[in-house]
Amino acid sequence: MKAAVLESYNAPLVVRDVPTPDPSRAGAVIKVAANGICRSDWHAWAEHWPGFLRLPHVLGHEMCGVVEAIGPEVSRFVPGQRVIVPFSGGDGSCPRCHGGLSHLCDSPVMPGFRSWGGFAEYVAVDKADLNLVVLPEEVSFLAGAGMGCRFMTAFHGLTDRVHLGAGEWIVVYGCGGIGLSVVEIANCLGAQVIAVDIGVEKLDLARELGAVATVNASEVDDPVSAVRELTGGGAQVSVDALGIQQTCENAVRSLAKRGRHLQIGMTSGQAGGKLQVPIDDVIGGELEIYGSKGMPAHHFAGMLRLVAAGRLDPGRLVTRTVALEDAGGVLASMGRFDTLGFTVIDRF
Repeated sequence: MKAAVLESYNAPLVVRDVPTPDPSRAGAVIKVAANGICRSDWHAWAEHWPGFLRLPHVLGHEMCGVVEAIGPEVSRFVPGQRVIVPFSGGDGSCPRCHGGLSHLCDSPVMPGFRSWGGFAEYVAVDKADLNLVVLPEEVSFLAGAGMGCRFMTAFHGLTDRVHLGAGEWIVVYGCGGIGLSVVEIANCLGAQVIAVDIGVEKLDLARELGAVATVNASEVDDPVSAVRELTGGGAQVSVDALGIQQTCENAVRSLAKRGRHLQIGMTSGQAGGKLQVPIDDVIGGELEIYGSKGMPAHHFAGMLRLVAAGRLDPGRLVTRTVALEDAGGVLASMGRFDTLGFTVIDRF
């Protein structure tokens, strides 16, 4: 099969023929139909997480497609089914998996990271019965691509972690793919969304997706003051969807007392996995801080019902489709933080 292979960090991907995978006894092989190119792929490509990958490697963790083959222990899926492959799978054996938190598995099943991923024609997924999700016929492959990572991570964060309520103010710092996912989902949940970024196109798209107000951080003296004025004293929920010091700190400082901060953006290599938090504000306002990493496969049903009903449409976030050969160029451009929405490798 053809795959775009990472042979050295911060270098172009090499498109070449590699062996087509076979399913494990409890696994499946998926023919990839669409695969999003995510900022987490960029973090891995740029070696922001030293030792995380073993090269050569095939990235790609936001995929959906059609079941091509299954192992003898698979009972819930058959060849020909349309599926999403969540990046945050579990092995089914650890206490987290047994407690329904397979996305926090101690030995995670993570195609694109722990094993070769979707920048290829086929991908192998272990423990298929636990880690695959049926993609409804009424949902396109393009819409399904982002639901394996960015969209479902935002959904899990808003519904399962901070429990965003109708009418609450929520401010989103960073309107890349995951920030725009937060905007659309929060709007669907009935919240009042403020989007903060420095990109005019990103803020325009945020308004199209339901933001009631936007703040261009490059045009105001202090975006925190702007948010606090818009909300009459601070938001109930804040989200840092970028993962840099400025956006994390500003997001926390934008909260009202007893507010909840959701951290989704991951740090770059320069930050080394650490950001400073205005801890006195956390204490003085009795603020809460949450993280969100993926979502268990068995929690997809509620999100998919909203997508199938047309109340959510991840496809609106897809602003560009590319061929497999273009994936490396897209990754290289992500360091400029100017990509708009989702870029998807479209094979159909």
